[in-house]
Amino acid sequence: MSGFSKSPWIIHYDASSCNGCDIEVLACLTPIFDVERLGVVNTGNPKHADIFLVTGAVNEQSRDVIRNIYNQMPEPKVVVAVGTCAASGGIFRECYNISGGVDSVIPVDVYVPGCAARPEAIVDGVVQALGVLEQKHRDMKAAPHNTDQTLYLRAEKSDAPGILGLQKTAGQCEAEIYNNDNLPALQQTLDELQNDFDRAIYIKAVINDKIIGSVRGQVRDDTAYVSGVVVHPYYQHNKIGRRLVEEIEKSFPSAKRFEAFTGRPNVRGLQLLGQAGYSEFKTEPFTPAIVWVYLQKERK
Repeated sequence: MSGFSKSPWIIHYDASSCNGCDIEVLACLTPIFDVERLGVVNTGNPKHADIFLVTGAVNEQSRDVIRNIYNQMPEPKVVVAVGTCAASGGIFRECYNISGGVDSVIPVDVYVPGCAARPEAIVDGVVQALGVLEQKHRDMKAAPHNTDQTLYLRAEKSDAPGILGLQKTAGQCEAEIYNNDNLPALQQTLDELQNDFDRAIYIKAVINDKIIGSVRGQVRDDTAYVSGVVVHPYYQHNKIGRRLVEEIEKSFPSAKRFEAFTGRPNVRGLQLLGQAGYSEFKTEPFTPAIVWVYLQKERK
Protein backbone atom coordinates (compact mmCIF):
# COMPACT_ATOMS: atom_id res chain seq x y z
CA MET A 1 0.00 0.00 0.00
CA SER A 2 3.02 2.30 0.38
CA GLY A 3 2.87 3.22 -3.29
CA PHE A 4 -0.68 4.56 -2.86
CA SER A 5 -0.05 6.46 0.37
CA LYS A 6 3.32 7.91 -0.59
CA SER A 7 2.46 8.95 -4.13
CA PRO A 8 -1.29 9.36 -4.72
CA TRP A 9 -2.26 10.52 -8.20
CA ILE A 10 -5.10 13.02 -8.42
CA ILE A 11 -7.33 14.03 -11.29
CA HIS A 12 -9.17 17.36 -10.90
CA TYR A 13 -12.38 18.26 -12.73
CA ASP A 14 -14.32 21.53 -12.63
CA ALA A 15 -18.01 20.55 -12.83
CA SER A 16 -19.24 24.16 -13.21
CA SER A 17 -17.65 26.27 -10.50
CA CYS A 18 -17.05 30.03 -10.41
CA ASN A 19 -13.31 29.13 -10.45
CA GLY A 20 -12.90 30.25 -6.84
CA CYS A 21 -12.25 26.70 -5.64
CA ASP A 22 -10.18 25.92 -8.73
CA ILE A 23 -7.81 28.77 -7.93
CA GLU A 24 -7.42 27.46 -4.39
CA VAL A 25 -6.72 23.96 -5.76
CA LEU A 26 -3.91 25.46 -7.86
CA ALA A 27 -2.67 27.32 -4.77
CA CYS A 28 -2.16 23.92 -3.11
CA LEU A 29 0.56 23.23 -5.69
CA THR A 30 2.49 26.44 -4.95
CA PRO A 31 5.52 26.49 -2.63
CA ILE A 32 3.46 27.98 0.23
CA PHE A 33 1.27 24.89 0.65
CA ASP A 34 3.19 22.41 -1.54
CA VAL A 35 0.81 19.44 -1.57
CA GLU A 36 3.43 17.64 -3.65
CA ARG A 37 5.37 17.12 -0.44
CA LEU A 38 2.82 14.36 0.20
CA GLY A 39 3.87 12.76 -3.07
CA VAL A 40 0.76 14.01 -4.86
CA VAL A 41 0.88 13.95 -8.65
CA ASN A 42 -1.72 15.89 -10.63
CA THR A 43 -2.58 13.74 -13.65
CA GLY A 44 -4.92 14.27 -16.58
CA ASN A 45 -5.51 10.56 -17.18
CA PRO A 46 -8.28 8.94 -15.08
CA LYS A 47 -6.80 5.49 -15.69
CA HIS A 48 -3.75 6.54 -13.67
CA ALA A 49 -5.63 8.38 -10.88
CA ASP A 50 -6.34 7.24 -7.32
CA ILE A 51 -8.24 10.35 -6.13
CA PHE A 52 -10.95 12.20 -8.05
CA LEU A 53 -11.13 15.82 -6.89
CA VAL A 54 -14.25 17.67 -8.10
CA THR A 55 -15.17 21.36 -7.77
CA GLY A 56 -18.47 23.03 -8.64
CA ALA A 57 -22.09 21.95 -8.75
CA VAL A 58 -23.15 19.20 -11.15
CA ASN A 59 -25.18 20.31 -14.15
CA GLU A 60 -26.61 18.56 -17.20
CA GLN A 61 -23.40 19.00 -19.20
CA SER A 62 -20.94 17.88 -16.52
CA ARG A 63 -22.93 14.90 -15.19
CA ASP A 64 -21.87 12.49 -17.94
CA VAL A 65 -18.25 13.68 -17.84
CA ILE A 66 -18.04 13.03 -14.08
CA ARG A 67 -19.41 9.52 -14.48
CA ASN A 68 -17.09 8.90 -17.40
CA ILE A 69 -14.00 9.89 -15.43
CA TYR A 70 -15.14 7.93 -12.37
CA ASN A 71 -15.81 4.76 -14.38
CA GLN A 72 -12.35 4.88 -15.97
CA MET A 73 -10.52 5.12 -12.65
CA PRO A 74 -9.17 1.81 -11.32
CA GLU A 75 -10.21 0.40 -7.95
CA PRO A 76 -9.67 1.38 -5.22
CA LYS A 77 -10.53 5.03 -5.79
CA VAL A 78 -11.61 7.97 -3.66
CA VAL A 79 -13.80 10.97 -4.54
CA VAL A 80 -13.27 14.36 -2.86
CA ALA A 81 -15.92 17.09 -3.26
CA VAL A 82 -14.23 20.49 -2.84
CA GLY A 83 -16.34 23.49 -1.89
CA THR A 84 -19.96 24.11 -1.00
CA CYS A 85 -21.15 23.73 -4.61
CA ALA A 86 -19.54 20.32 -5.01
CA ALA A 87 -20.87 19.22 -1.62
CA SER A 88 -24.50 20.25 -2.06
CA GLY A 89 -25.01 22.40 -5.14
CA GLY A 90 -24.55 25.55 -3.06
CA ILE A 91 -26.49 28.65 -4.05
CA PHE A 92 -27.16 27.04 -7.46
CA ARG A 93 -28.90 23.99 -5.96
CA GLU A 94 -32.42 24.99 -7.08
CA CYS A 95 -31.42 26.07 -10.59
CA TYR A 96 -33.25 24.33 -13.42
CA ASN A 97 -30.16 22.57 -14.82
CA ILE A 98 -28.37 21.71 -11.54
CA SER A 99 -28.74 18.16 -10.22
CA GLY A 100 -26.98 18.99 -6.93
CA GLY A 101 -23.62 18.11 -5.48
CA VAL A 102 -21.21 15.48 -6.75
CA ASP A 103 -22.91 12.78 -4.65
CA SER A 104 -25.99 13.12 -6.87
CA VAL A 105 -24.12 11.22 -9.59
CA ILE A 106 -21.25 9.28 -7.95
CA PRO A 107 -20.35 8.25 -4.37
CA VAL A 108 -18.34 10.85 -2.44
CA ASP A 109 -15.85 9.84 0.27
CA VAL A 110 -14.56 13.20 1.56
CA TYR A 111 -16.28 16.62 1.67
CA VAL A 112 -14.19 19.80 1.90
CA PRO A 113 -16.45 22.75 2.89
CA GLY A 114 -15.94 26.38 2.02
CA CYS A 115 -16.83 29.07 -0.50
CA ALA A 116 -14.18 29.11 -1.69
CA ALA A 117 -12.51 26.17 0.08
CA ARG A 118 -9.25 27.24 1.68
CA PRO A 119 -6.02 25.57 0.47
CA GLU A 120 -5.34 24.25 4.00
CA ALA A 121 -8.76 22.56 3.99
CA ILE A 122 -8.15 21.07 0.54
CA VAL A 123 -4.78 19.66 1.63
CA ASP A 124 -6.45 18.24 4.74
CA GLY A 125 -9.14 16.69 2.53
CA VAL A 126 -6.45 15.00 0.43
CA VAL A 127 -4.82 13.64 3.59
CA GLN A 128 -8.19 12.24 4.70
CA ALA A 129 -8.64 10.77 1.23
CA LEU A 130 -5.35 8.92 1.65
CA GLY A 131 -6.72 7.29 4.80
CA VAL A 132 -9.89 6.27 2.94
CA LEU A 133 -7.80 4.96 0.04
CA GLU A 134 -5.72 2.81 2.38
CA GLN A 135 -8.85 1.40 4.04
CA LYS A 136 -10.43 0.61 0.65
CA HIS A 137 -7.25 -1.14 -0.41
CA ARG A 138 -7.32 -3.28 2.78
CA ASP A 139 -11.01 -4.04 2.23
CA MET A 140 -10.37 -5.06 -1.37
CA LYS A 141 -7.57 -7.42 -0.38
CA ALA A 142 -9.61 -8.92 2.49
CA ALA A 143 -12.86 -9.24 0.51
CA PRO A 144 -12.31 -12.77 -0.84
CA HIS A 145 -11.37 -14.05 2.63
CA ASN A 146 -14.06 -12.69 4.96
CA THR A 147 -17.33 -13.40 3.15
CA ASP A 148 -18.02 -16.18 5.65
CA GLN A 149 -18.53 -13.38 8.23
CA THR A 150 -21.44 -11.88 6.28
CA LEU A 151 -24.62 -11.14 8.24
CA TYR A 152 -27.99 -10.92 6.49
CA LEU A 153 -30.32 -8.60 8.37
CA ARG A 154 -33.48 -6.63 7.78
CA ALA A 155 -32.51 -3.03 7.01
CA GLU A 156 -34.00 -0.02 8.77
CA LYS A 157 -34.71 3.44 7.38
CA SER A 158 -31.50 4.67 9.04
CA ASP A 159 -29.59 2.37 6.67
CA ALA A 160 -30.89 4.30 3.63
CA PRO A 161 -27.73 6.45 3.11
CA GLY A 162 -25.51 3.36 3.17
CA ILE A 163 -27.77 1.48 0.77
CA LEU A 164 -27.97 4.45 -1.59
CA GLY A 165 -24.18 4.79 -1.62
CA LEU A 166 -23.91 1.08 -2.37
CA GLN A 167 -26.44 1.40 -5.20
CA LYS A 168 -24.44 4.21 -6.80
CA THR A 169 -21.15 2.30 -6.42
CA ALA A 170 -22.48 -0.99 -7.80
CA GLY A 171 -24.66 0.84 -10.31
CA GLN A 172 -21.59 2.22 -12.07
CA CYS A 173 -20.69 -1.35 -13.08
CA GLU A 174 -24.16 -1.87 -14.52
CA ALA A 175 -23.99 1.48 -16.30
CA GLU A 176 -20.89 0.22 -18.11
CA ILE A 177 -22.66 -3.03 -19.03
CA TYR A 178 -25.67 -1.19 -20.42
CA ASN A 179 -23.69 1.82 -21.69
CA ASN A 180 -26.41 3.93 -20.05
CA ASP A 181 -26.18 6.21 -17.00
CA ASN A 182 -29.93 6.71 -16.63
CA LEU A 183 -30.64 3.46 -14.80
CA PRO A 184 -33.24 3.72 -11.99
CA ALA A 185 -30.72 2.77 -9.27
CA LEU A 186 -28.45 5.65 -10.28
CA GLN A 187 -31.27 8.19 -10.44
CA GLN A 188 -32.90 7.40 -7.07
CA THR A 189 -32.58 10.09 -4.38
CA LEU A 190 -32.17 9.61 -0.65
CA ASP A 191 -35.70 10.89 0.05
CA GLU A 192 -37.15 8.45 -2.47
CA LEU A 193 -35.28 5.53 -0.96
CA GLN A 194 -36.27 6.46 2.60
CA ASN A 195 -39.92 6.73 1.57
CA ASP A 196 -39.63 3.30 -0.06
CA PHE A 197 -39.09 1.77 3.39
CA ASP A 198 -42.77 2.51 4.16
CA ARG A 199 -43.96 0.00 1.56
CA ALA A 200 -41.06 -2.39 0.95
CA ILE A 201 -38.74 -4.63 2.93
CA TYR A 202 -34.98 -4.27 2.52
CA ILE A 203 -32.44 -6.96 3.42
CA LYS A 204 -28.82 -5.93 3.88
CA ALA A 205 -25.62 -7.96 3.78
CA VAL A 206 -23.15 -6.67 6.38
CA ILE A 207 -19.46 -7.32 7.00
CA ASN A 208 -17.74 -5.54 9.89
CA ASP A 209 -20.72 -3.15 10.25
CA LYS A 210 -20.43 -2.15 6.59
CA ILE A 211 -23.29 -2.72 4.14
CA ILE A 212 -21.85 -4.63 1.17
CA GLY A 213 -25.11 -5.85 -0.40
CA SER A 214 -28.85 -5.22 -0.39
CA VAL A 215 -32.14 -6.31 -1.95
CA ARG A 216 -35.72 -5.05 -1.70
CA GLY A 217 -39.08 -6.73 -1.96
CA GLN A 218 -42.77 -6.06 -1.53
CA VAL A 219 -45.86 -8.23 -1.73
CA ARG A 220 -49.11 -7.63 -3.59
CA ASP A 221 -51.84 -10.25 -3.48
CA ASP A 222 -50.01 -13.61 -3.62
CA THR A 223 -46.92 -12.31 -5.44
CA ALA A 224 -43.69 -11.01 -3.91
CA TYR A 225 -41.76 -8.64 -6.17
CA VAL A 226 -37.98 -8.85 -5.75
CA SER A 227 -35.71 -6.10 -7.11
CA GLY A 228 -32.61 -4.04 -6.48
CA VAL A 229 -30.13 -6.86 -5.87
CA VAL A 230 -26.79 -5.06 -5.48
CA VAL A 231 -23.43 -6.25 -4.18
CA HIS A 232 -20.33 -4.11 -3.73
CA PRO A 233 -17.83 -4.76 -6.57
CA TYR A 234 -15.19 -6.01 -4.09
CA TYR A 235 -17.52 -8.78 -2.91
CA GLN A 236 -19.07 -9.97 -6.15
CA HIS A 237 -18.68 -13.59 -7.30
CA ASN A 238 -19.05 -14.85 -3.71
CA LYS A 239 -22.73 -15.94 -3.91
CA ILE A 240 -23.82 -12.98 -1.78
CA GLY A 241 -26.42 -11.91 -4.36
CA ARG A 242 -27.89 -15.42 -4.39
CA ARG A 243 -28.13 -15.45 -0.59
CA LEU A 244 -29.80 -12.02 -0.59
CA VAL A 245 -32.50 -13.34 -2.93
CA GLU A 246 -33.06 -16.31 -0.62
CA GLU A 247 -33.33 -14.07 2.44
CA ILE A 248 -35.84 -11.66 0.86
CA GLU A 249 -37.99 -14.63 -0.21
CA LYS A 250 -38.08 -15.80 3.41
CA SER A 251 -39.47 -12.38 4.36
CA PHE A 252 -42.72 -13.18 2.53
CA PRO A 253 -43.88 -16.56 3.89
CA SER A 254 -47.43 -16.11 2.53
CA ALA A 255 -46.33 -15.43 -1.06
CA LYS A 256 -47.12 -18.18 -3.52
CA ARG A 257 -45.21 -16.66 -6.40
CA PHE A 258 -42.05 -14.53 -6.81
CA GLU A 259 -41.30 -12.11 -9.62
CA ALA A 260 -38.06 -10.27 -10.43
CA PHE A 261 -36.57 -8.41 -13.35
CA THR A 262 -33.22 -7.45 -14.75
CA GLY A 263 -31.98 -6.19 -18.07
CA ARG A 264 -30.47 -7.72 -21.12
CA PRO A 265 -27.44 -7.60 -21.74
CA ASN A 266 -26.80 -8.03 -17.96
CA VAL A 267 -25.70 -11.66 -18.20
CA ARG A 268 -24.62 -11.81 -14.55
CA GLY A 269 -28.03 -10.66 -13.32
CA LEU A 270 -29.82 -13.19 -15.51
CA GLN A 271 -27.52 -15.97 -14.30
CA LEU A 272 -28.10 -15.01 -10.65
CA LEU A 273 -31.87 -15.21 -10.95
CA GLY A 274 -31.66 -18.35 -13.06
CA GLN A 275 -29.60 -20.08 -10.38
CA ALA A 276 -32.18 -18.99 -7.81
CA GLY A 277 -34.86 -20.86 -9.76
CA TYR A 278 -36.42 -18.00 -11.74
CA SER A 279 -37.44 -18.41 -15.39
CA GLU A 280 -38.19 -15.77 -18.00
CA PHE A 281 -41.85 -15.12 -18.84
CA LYS A 282 -41.91 -11.73 -20.59
CA THR A 283 -39.77 -8.86 -21.86
CA GLU A 284 -40.30 -5.13 -22.15
CA PRO A 285 -38.19 -2.53 -24.04
CA PHE A 286 -36.55 0.17 -21.91
CA THR A 287 -34.30 1.78 -24.51
CA PRO A 288 -33.35 0.69 -28.05
CA ALA A 289 -30.34 -1.11 -26.52
CA ILE A 290 -31.86 -2.37 -23.23
CA VAL A 291 -34.67 -4.85 -22.72
CA TRP A 292 -36.13 -5.53 -19.27
CA VAL A 293 -36.45 -9.26 -18.69
CA TYR A 294 -39.11 -10.40 -16.21
CA LEU A 295 -38.65 -13.71 -14.43
CA GLN A 296 -40.83 -15.71 -12.05
CA LYS A 297 -40.95 -18.79 -9.91
CA GLU A 298 -43.54 -20.58 -7.83
CA ARG A 299 -42.98 -21.30 -4.16
CA LYS A 300 -42.29 -25.00 -3.69
